[in-house]
Parts: sequence; C-alpha cells; structure tokens
Amino acid sequence: MELVFASNNQHKVEEVQAMIGENITLKSLNDIGCLDDIPETGDTFAENAGQKSRYVYTHFNTDCFADDSGLEIDALGGEPGVNSAHYSGSRDFEDNMSLVLERLTGKTDRRARFKTVISLIKEGKEHFFEGSIEGLITQQRSGSKGFGYDPIFVPEGYDISFAEMSADEKNRISHRAKAMEKLIRFLNSD
Repeated sequence: MELVFASNNQHKVEEVQAMIGENITLKSLNDIGCLDDIPETGDTFAENAGQKSRYVYTHFNTDCFADDSGLEIDALGGEPGVNSAHYSGSRDFEDNMSLVLERLTGKTDRRARFKTVISLIKEGKEHFFEGSIEGLITQQRSGSKGFGYDPIFVPEGYDISFAEMSADEKNRISHRAKAMEKLIRFLNSD
C-alpha cells in the first residue's frame, strides 16, 4: 500500500516511516510534486490536520494523512499549542524554545504535554487519531537528538529529554507514536 504523508519535514517522514513498517510505502508531499504552502488556519490540531489531508486528497486525488502536533504548557494557558511551529514569530526552534523558557521564568508549574492529531483520508472518508504524552519543561536545553522542542521536554516517568533519547526509544512513547499506533491498527484492520 502507498500512502501520502502530507509533510515535507524529513525528520517527521523518517520517524513515521520507521513506525509504520515495510508494508506501507510512505510518500512525502515532495514525492508527489506538491510544493504548495498548504493552509493551516484552524484553531485546533484536528482542524489543521484535516485542512492538510483534505487539500492533498482534493488536489492530488490520493489517499493521504496529515498530522498537526504541538506543545501545550499549563502555566502558559496551553501555549504554544497550534502555534508551536512558529511561536516566536519564526519557524526557528531555537527562538521558539528560548521564548518558552523566558515565559516560564519564575514559574514552578512546568507541566506540559505534546499532542498529535492525525487526519486520514482513505477512499474519500476522513478518520481522526490522537495521541499525547505528559511531561515537564526543563529549565534549559539538554540533548541534541530529535527536533523542535525535544531538548526542553522530559516525558513523565523519565529523567532525560526527548532530545537525549534514541529515535527508537522516543518512537515507542511519543505523542506521534501513540497516534500512529491507532492509525496503523486502523490501516491493518482493512
């Protein structure tokens, strides 16, 4: 089976291909020639994921899935949330992490969660899958693996950040892994 993952983030595509296994060939937006800037104007992860998958299905007539993920921090009222990728006004994750750490200065409540919502369009029908992982925001960056906010997020039950974990370890417990498990179960039940 071939399935388009509505992303050109190579880190995400590799992470998801490792999770999805060999039975499904994953294609990126680049692989299908989609160079469009797909709108993400929703107020929720589900709205944004749905916008992306519907766009690809409508314009390229192919089964696909899209995700929207982000970091929600309790002490910041759920920010950065759907604005996680450009929280600082740019897509520079160093700037985004700096802004999070700055806004948490002096705050003792550092509870946070990563969330992912996947929208799958298969044979014209849309299905949603969600995953999340609770954790804490650190005082400073730690680790060099992963991407995004990984260096400042320590998942519940661990004493190292996502950026200090191997890809295999992170892929077993992450928000995206949990949502992907649900997606894969659904695809394999067909």
